[in-house]
Amino acid sequence: MQTWAIANQKGGVGKTTTSLCLARELAASGAQVVLVDLDPHASLTRAFGIPTDPPPAGSHDLFAHNGSTELRALARGTEIDGLLLVAAQPALATLERRGATQPGLGLALQRALHAARGGFDYAVLDCPPTLGLLMVNALAAADRLVVPTQTDPLALHGLTDMLRTADMVERSRRRPLPRHILPTLYDRRTRSGVNSLEHLHDRYEGLVWPRAVPMDTRLRDAAALTAAETPSGRGADAYRSALGWLLDAQPLRQEAA
Repeated sequence: MQTWAIANQKGGVGKTTTSLCLARELAASGAQVVLVDLDPHASLTRAFGIPTDPPPAGSHDLFAHNGSTELRALARGTEIDGLLLVAAQPALATLERRGATQPGLGLALQRALHAARGGFDYAVLDCPPTLGLLMVNALAAADRLVVPTQTDPLALHGLTDMLRTADMVERSRRRPLPRHILPTLYDRRTRSGVNSLEHLHDRYEGLVWPRAVPMDTRLRDAAALTAAETPSGRGADAYRSALGWLLDAQPLRQEAA
């Protein structure tokens, strides 16, 4: 099983949309995919129409028992064939406090994903937009990091912070963490957008997808993105192309996968 962490320490860059679009395109290719919502705001969970009150079974349960809860037992079906979801729970917001007193919590997600490696082809982790226990768990468990970044100057600062965090986790876990940058919310009509995209390619040559996901209001329609029908539009087409790029860059599966 390949685990992809979709993360950025800055919010509003299209992280949840990226997680959903990549996961559904992986499922459309015939893969068995589990989406894991790790964001206490639960935007991904709500996109699938799952209420958070009362809290559903979900990703917090993976941490409640230090990763001993089976991932498949928490995964629920969706309208998209081959795509399952582990919902977010508001209690995720309490994990930072518990992390200081509960040994081993930093690797709970890695243990849960390792135990589930025979049941899925891909796990896609939608991370919260803050550096903390949840993001570190995701990066520690990931086979690769996908960083969506809005094409504007402020977002580029957030990208720098995210890559610095990835370097830190990579050193700690003592194995490579391949990373890929997806430019998102691109508006070619603005000088700021064009200049920011050029800056991305100049500074992070080889890590950045050669294209960009354009501004597309249809990507904000959760009902369309979570329905069985294949979404259409420039944004959806861009994510299909981005997935092809990611798969081409993907190393051969390791024996333990």
